[in-house]
Amino acid sequence: MEGNEDAGVYQLSDDLALIQTVDFFTPIVDDPYTFGQIAVSNALSDVYAMGGKPLTAMNIVCFPVNSLEMDILHRILLGGLDKMREAGVTLVGGHSVEDNELKYGLSVTGVIHPQKVLLNRGARKGDKLILTKPLGTGIVSTAVKGDLAPDHLVEKATQCMTALNKQAAECMMETPDVHACTDVTGFGFLGHALEMIDGSSVGLVIYSASIPYFPEIKEFIEMGIVPGGLHRNRKFREHLVATAPECPDWMVDVLFDPQTAGGLLIALAAAQAEPLIDKLHAAGVQDACMVGEITDEHPGKVKVL
Repeated sequence: MEGNEDAGVYQLSDDLALIQTVDFFTPIVDDPYTFGQIAVSNALSDVYAMGGKPLTAMNIVCFPVNSLEMDILHRILLGGLDKMREAGVTLVGGHSVEDNELKYGLSVTGVIHPQKVLLNRGARKGDKLILTKPLGTGIVSTAVKGDLAPDHLVEKATQCMTALNKQAAECMMETPDVHACTDVTGFGFLGHALEMIDGSSVGLVIYSASIPYFPEIKEFIEMGIVPGGLHRNRKFREHLVATAPECPDWMVDVLFDPQTAGGLLIALAAAQAEPLIDKLHAAGVQDACMVGEITDEHPGKVKVL
């Protein structure tokens, strides 16, 4: 659990270690079943980001029993259970408390070989960066709260958040020379990317024109419809970010947008980048693309081109 790792790892033997994580949050969509699926996808992602296989999970529930019907909770748990089944994860229990605000998530246990654990640090000069999901789910969720997001955009964002990182992780672990990985969640793309080089002698170059995102969110950004977390992310990390003139300011907002159940950000040897992208596309991870590289020109900082 040193650094800003996605989960904790506990070695049991020479060839077996546990990966443990916990994650839960308030609803970001209206449909209870879909919320359950998103929450589970998000929680499992921390295990996938470390290259592990999630095995068991326990539900974490905070529920206002006096103000919401129990059928809502039933549908949340059903959505979560169906997503666990898709992932091959066994639900082994959980805990619930009465709360004024609805929350749901999981405590997850996975396994991995101790020598195969991927940290979110370890990227090397010359590595390429691959992102497996588009950005913008935080902005879409904010637009949904204002009843401004069109149905087709909500559907695209929902499909993105409910999609497991299982296939992406399996492709990654079959690829040699992967040096670091993290999943892009609440700190936004740039926040999590900068975690990969904290305290190191390397820096990042990001190709803004290659970033996958939902094109409809540009209009929302220009209208000021963005989550508060985006501003907090930007304020916290912007002193480490240099933006080239050709990168529009609205794109920087996209790069700081807090994600839910975001994709994997993978640093690997340049020679393996295109083969991994081809493998990801063949596995159905269609949005996977190369979005940057590791450099030694500005250690600990990022330049967005």
